[in-house]
Amino acid sequence: MLSEFKQFAIKGNVIDLAVGFVVGAAFGKIVTSFTNDILMPPIGLALGAVDFANLFINLSSKHYPTIAAAKAAGAPTLNLGLFINTIIDFVIIAFAVFLLVKWVNHLVGEKPAPPTTKQCPYCLSAIALGATRCPQCTSELKAA
Repeated sequence: MLSEFKQFAIKGNVIDLAVGFVVGAAFGKIVTSFTNDILMPPIGLALGAVDFANLFINLSSKHYPTIAAAKAAGAPTLNLGLFINTIIDFVIIAFAVFLLVKWVNHLVGEKPAPPTTKQCPYCLSAIALGATRCPQCTSELKAA
């Protein structure tokens, strides 16, 4: 069983998966930073100086100026701004994955359709794959 696992790991599937996971995690951090540090501040400024990182609904009776203060006090909150940032992260990553898959599919090209006909060995005409007799020369053929 150990040798089978070693063969599986060496084939490249696990290595490719590990590299993809590491690159994906790094890409996720880049997108999160882009969303929080570059994209959302101008959007918040355009919407009236809203800081999305501190946009929350306090569910307790006390007032807290920030999410950090509410969390430190153990108050329940609905963190709408963080949720909006996470949704934007997801949309950016999903769009990037879509573009990557589209690009890879373009590089690979379309797979040719499986053949539906074969050639008669006697008269060289095209006949159906399952045919046992050629319709042109009536020769008997081996079934496919």
